[in-house]
Amino acid sequence: MKESVNNGSYRYQVGGALGQDVPSYVTRAADIQLYEALQAQEFCYVLNCRQMGKSSLMVRALARLKSEGWAGIVLDFSAKDSQVEQAERWYNGIINQLNRHFSLLDNARTWLKERDFLSPVERLEEFIETVLLPGINQRIVIFIDEIDSTLNLPFTDDFFALIRACYNKRAENPDYKRLTFALLGVAAPAELISDKKRTPFNIGQAIDLLGFGLESAQPLVKGLAEKGDNPQAVLAEILKWTGGQPFLTQRLCQLVVDNTEFISAEKEAESIAKLAHNCLINNWESQDEQEHLKTIRNRLLSNEQKAAYLLELYRQIRQAGKLKFQNTSEERELQLSGLVVKRDDHLTVYNPIYEQVFNEQWIDTQLGKLRPYSENFRFWVVSGGADESRLLRGKALQEAEEWARDKNLSYQDKQFLAASKEKEIQEEIAAKEQEAAFERERKDREAAEGRNQLLSEANKKAQRRISVGVVVLVVAVLGAATVGGLAKRQVDAANKRVETANSQVDAANERVKAADAQITRANKNLEQAQTKLTETQKNEQKAKNNVAQVIKQEQQAREKVENANKTLDKARNREKEILAKLTTKENKLEHTENELKNTSTKNKATKAEIVNVRELVALAGQLRNQSSSDSDEALRLAAVSFNIDNHELKQALLLSAKSQAYQGLKDWSNAKDEIQKSQLYLSKADQKVISLTQRLQVQVLLHKIHGDLLAQNKQTQKTIESYSNAFKILKTHPSDTDFTKGNQLLTGENIESVYRSLRKLKPQDKEVETVLKKHLYAQLEYFLKAKNWEAADGKTYKLILNIAKIERGYLDYEQMNNFSCSDLQRIDQLWVSYSDNRFGFSVQKEIWISTGNRLGIKPDEWTSKDSANYLEFAKRVGWYNDRQPEGNSKDSWMSYEELINNIKENPSSNSIRGGLPSTFRLISKRVLAILAANGVSRNQAYMIIGPVEILNHFCVASANNYIQIVRNPHRFASS
Repeated sequence: MKESVNNGSYRYQVGGALGQDVPSYVTRAADIQLYEALQAQEFCYVLNCRQMGKSSLMVRALARLKSEGWAGIVLDFSAKDSQVEQAERWYNGIINQLNRHFSLLDNARTWLKERDFLSPVERLEEFIETVLLPGINQRIVIFIDEIDSTLNLPFTDDFFALIRACYNKRAENPDYKRLTFALLGVAAPAELISDKKRTPFNIGQAIDLLGFGLESAQPLVKGLAEKGDNPQAVLAEILKWTGGQPFLTQRLCQLVVDNTEFISAEKEAESIAKLAHNCLINNWESQDEQEHLKTIRNRLLSNEQKAAYLLELYRQIRQAGKLKFQNTSEERELQLSGLVVKRDDHLTVYNPIYEQVFNEQWIDTQLGKLRPYSENFRFWVVSGGADESRLLRGKALQEAEEWARDKNLSYQDKQFLAASKEKEIQEEIAAKEQEAAFERERKDREAAEGRNQLLSEANKKAQRRISVGVVVLVVAVLGAATVGGLAKRQVDAANKRVETANSQVDAANERVKAADAQITRANKNLEQAQTKLTETQKNEQKAKNNVAQVIKQEQQAREKVENANKTLDKARNREKEILAKLTTKENKLEHTENELKNTSTKNKATKAEIVNVRELVALAGQLRNQSSSDSDEALRLAAVSFNIDNHELKQALLLSAKSQAYQGLKDWSNAKDEIQKSQLYLSKADQKVISLTQRLQVQVLLHKIHGDLLAQNKQTQKTIESYSNAFKILKTHPSDTDFTKGNQLLTGENIESVYRSLRKLKPQDKEVETVLKKHLYAQLEYFLKAKNWEAADGKTYKLILNIAKIERGYLDYEQMNNFSCSDLQRIDQLWVSYSDNRFGFSVQKEIWISTGNRLGIKPDEWTSKDSANYLEFAKRVGWYNDRQPEGNSKDSWMSYEELINNIKENPSSNSIRGGLPSTFRLISKRVLAILAANGVSRNQAYMIIGPVEILNHFCVASANNYIQIVRNPHRFASS
């Protein structure tokens, strides 16, 4: 599979790992980063798309480390595919490979047999600890190549968990510091452990493997020297076409050398473009002998459930030129295919060759194979969603919905199917309306015709009977003169026939009445049909609302995932910074041990500090896995410990921080041990040589954390003593414990926790209450000064609750009279001052009045106009967005996260002036429950008892008006 070309003594190598003697090897930043990270004994991973030079990077790094006395091995997992479902053989194979390479056991088979009672992963763990580490005195590096070959195996979660355990064991067993792993393959770290219930693979340093740049690719120029007047310009054109992709760059260089044409000056662009098209792009499937492009295609289309989404995502990137990187799983998957690359926090197509091979026609063809509705979809998208004739209906829509059920669809696919469903519902309703109209018309026509026919027949029969009777009567009268007795009988018979005719007329009239009754029933059925039609229309509207809701929820979910990823990345970066400092300190320590034997005591102390920092970082990881906010505090204390020079004081801080972390993990035994060690170290600290400020702050932290532990154990009196000790230090040394100064060990939250905990135990202590309130104001001013609007809003919330004399929760109307207008005015002044008159209660009040709202409004004065005015106010301050899909008004109220994001993105925008403080969070759940019982929705409740109106009732009119509104919510339900 390897191809090479000689140009004198020079050759290019296309494919495969490049050894030490290959002159065309291009050294990149990743070569240095990997070597230095392994030298620092960091676990590393190089996870990138195929044919990016991972194997070459590994081979050269291993050779360099071996030359410096390391022991090393490469475990290639691609050769283990045949052993699927055979965990024992798989793990034993790793043990045998390690044993043979390092010549450790004389009889490995016997060793394995004696331990067949252990699980396969436990045997490997024991082999590492009892055979590998004792048997090799050197530093050891184990490269694991092609790790993506293991992703489909059912038992490899344990293997990667074991690698993580080897890293964590460094804190307790120094031998493990000599063992380092480097993982290489086409995968994301999150994929290595598939069981979501287990701790993810979250250790090690990522090595970014970037493409070639013009400067780094200079080794390639030598081979081009005899092929053109200006080899530098030739190389620049090659890199322009390949984007620096290593495989394609070597391949195109080889094509230049193989080509018989000489490249004249200023003809470089034309010549390289011609080679790229003729040898790489045109008929690429037949020319792709080493399956570079086919590998990209296969990776992209291998997962049918994701393929359509990936293709549409790639189309967006291709059409837009670049797309903001959101760190979604689909974006990472697209990167691993090699088709796109992240540059300057945006995704872009890797190079022009890929862009022309995988063009719009290719995308449409592949989507056509995937989508059962591809042609209609394409025309619908081209029309901007206006061509409704392309929407699916009937069986085609059912089949499309069935196909899409387990697929990860693109946003446009979801829109297309939702629009098709909506159109089908509309057409069904129209058909039912038309059918009902036809039925009504038919029944009206039939009833009218029946009635007319009955009347006509009855009249005809009656006329005939009457005519006969008259004739008979005339004859009888004429005959009476001559035949008296006979005439009388004939007259009687004629009268009887007249009576019969009248009876028939009556019967005909009854049938007419029956026809009228039938018409009445038909009209009633028509009314029922109209009612069903109305219900169907409501269901249609509900379906439209549901579609819009799903789309919005999907968008919000993506935003939450993005924020969670950013938070996680931030925590991991913090861990890396701390561990990097530790590594520097360890390397410095190792150097010092070799040169300065007389400082062994100091080195021993430094080692102990390093162990505690590593253990604290590991505990922070456990807390993060439990989604505990204590993780951030543990990492913070680990980081600030580097600012302390005194060993005893630093140990006291680290040990108390570990106690706090163990409390978060509910490991009370270890928490107690660590706090006792912390107290011991603090008692040994020489007060003459340590910073007074640092000592006082460590004492406050220690007393606080000890108090938390005592409170958990229900030791009330000792808890009070511990918190009181912290309180006295804070009171006596306000300057030394000022949390607003730089590089402080204490935070405002630490101090607030002391005050709140003590107030809870001593609720009658007015001094504690006063100090807490003062501290809350200080925190609010601190956050406002830093323009941290979200934190300031949260602190305002806590401050208002404090003013209302409640610890947490929501305001109820009984507590509103506890408010002090002076406090609210003070809060308002801080907000207005630090926001340049953009936020604050008075700003909200100004907007409230300018939008036509009234102050001190009485319950019986509330009208629909007041409701409209309130909505106008909510729009002005950014709480309400009326630019929502039609019929989706309940979702027009902005969530708190959306409000804060809008403010962060553009705090000076007029569309959010007055948006903070967001006191709507203070509305009592009890109040909402009362309103809900009277048929008022949550959003209507916010409208009825708007935050600004609450504050205006507090300080402008009377809380009683508000209470009346709450107690009589039914008066406003219609609003």
